[in-house]
Amino acid sequence: MTKGIRVFIVEDEEAILHILAEELTESGFSIVTAGSGEEAIRMLELEASSYRALITDVNLSGDVTGWDVGKYAREMNDRIAVVYMTGASAHDWASRGVPNSLLMLKPFAVAQAVTAVAQLVNAAAILL
Repeated sequence: MTKGIRVFIVEDEEAILHILAEELTESGFSIVTAGSGEEAIRMLELEASSYRALITDVNLSGDVTGWDVGKYAREMNDRIAVVYMTGASAHDWASRGVPNSLLMLKPFAVAQAVTAVAQLVNAAAILL
């Protein structure tokens, strides 16, 4: 089910990025990472259509937030599943998150990220 599914992870905390990438890789996903919102936007410009899911921290260092990354990703690829991670900005999800996305509150169990991505990717496949 997950083999070959590309997941793009955007997280500026290296330890969290590493843990998520490792867990998703062990679950069979193909992982691409970015350490900032600006880097994520540049990468999405080049290959947004190749990603099936995006996991992004909301509060990234720099001027580009995770809300911005999610919106841009969905503009470039309307089928991309979006999972937001936050410890303090959950109240903005209804107004700033893209439709049919999920929000995970930090701290969370890494297995929740795997489940969230799988649920959204499966839901998108049913709609095709």
